[in-house]
This record gives sequence, structure tokens and C-alpha cells, in this order.
Amino acid sequence: MSTFIWIAVVLVLIGVYLSWTAGRLDRLHSRIDAARAALDAQLLRRASVAQELGTAGVLDPAASIVLYQAAHAARQAEEEQREVAESELSQALRAVFAEEQQAEAVRGAAGGEESLRELAEAVRKVPMARRFHNDAVRAARAVRKHRVVRWFRLAGHAPFPLAFEMDDEAPPVLGERAAH
Repeated sequence: MSTFIWIAVVLVLIGVYLSWTAGRLDRLHSRIDAARAALDAQLLRRASVAQELGTAGVLDPAASIVLYQAAHAARQAEEEQREVAESELSQALRAVFAEEQQAEAVRGAAGGEESLRELAEAVRKVPMARRFHNDAVRAARAVRKHRVVRWFRLAGHAPFPLAFEMDDEAPPVLGERAAH
């Protein structure tokens, strides 16, 4: 009789552990979803402000076209091409704002100071949002690599989490503004 009780206790403990692990994995996947939504919001905000500046007529024509096209491509990109399009927007921002002259031209326009501040803030928040997302992905991957998770299929049908890799280096002019 005591052997049966011990077997029952061990099975209950295993069940509790599996349930706890599955709950933890579910919370990590929820964290990834929330972090991805925050990242998407920051990327959309950055692209929207860049697109607005590209059409405002305050930059020189070539810079306006480059910025508008990169921002438009980032906003319209399919999920498979999103990382590339966002990296290209980062490169366009660095190219347009490589020198202080473009920032001064924006500042000199009506509402330009606010637009520049908004762009600097968006450019500053994208790397943070991406880092939070990638940290959540890294944590979920670590849990999903455990044998117990694989053997008992505790991840269910959730897709394997993927990090969001992109060039998110800020233009020096905007990076300095965000630090102020």
C-alpha cells in the first residue's frame, strides 16, 4: 500500500512540475507577443515620423525622396521582409541626417523642432523595444530547449520564437538629441 502512495506522490509531483513548466512557457510566449506588439508600435511610429518629414518639404529633394521611400517601404513591408526594410530605414535616416545641416533645416521649419524631437525619441525607443523582444525570445528558447519540454510537447503548437534582427543604429545627430 505504501508503494502505491509513493508512486502516486511522485506522479503528482511530476504532473505539478510539468504544469508549472507549461505555464511558464505560456507566460513567456505571452511576453513575446506583448514585446512584439510594442516593437511593432515603435517601428510604425518611427516610420510614420520619417515619412512625415520626407513629405514636409523641409529637407532637400534628394533627402526627402530617400527618407520617404525608405519609410514607406518599412510601413508596407511583408513580415518576411520587415527586418530588411527597417534596416534600410535606419540607413536612410543615417544618410539623411549624417550632417547637422538637415537637422537645422527641419528645426527652422514651422513645427520642425517638435518633429525632430519626436523622430529622435522614436529612433531611441526602437533599440530598447527590440532588445526587450529579443530577451523574451531568448528566454523562451532556453526553456523550449529542455528535454522535458520537447518530450511532453509542452510548447503545444506555438511557433518557435524568432529574434528580430535589424540595423537600429541612430544617426549621430538624432542620437545626441535623444540624450538631451
